Amino acid sequence: METIKTIKFIKVGKKAGKILLNKVLYTPYTVGNLPSKFAFIYDEEEDQEGYTHWFNLGGLTYINIPDSSWN
Repeated sequence: METIKTIKFIKVGKKAGKILLNKVLYTPYTVGNLPSKFAFIYDEEEDQEGYTHWFNLGGLTYINIPDSSWN
């Protein structure tokens, strides 16, 4: 069975500009403003993980930052 993905563009409130995709909130970034942990998998010395769930749409990179999940 194939899952249907639903996209909701948020236009108002404190989450304005973000996209809700299958109940996961994605924050938009331009290429020059990507977070330093973007596509960074794991660093054993500093014990940190990066953001690995992302997609491009309309010239922006939308990243799922775990602390910004939709609730």
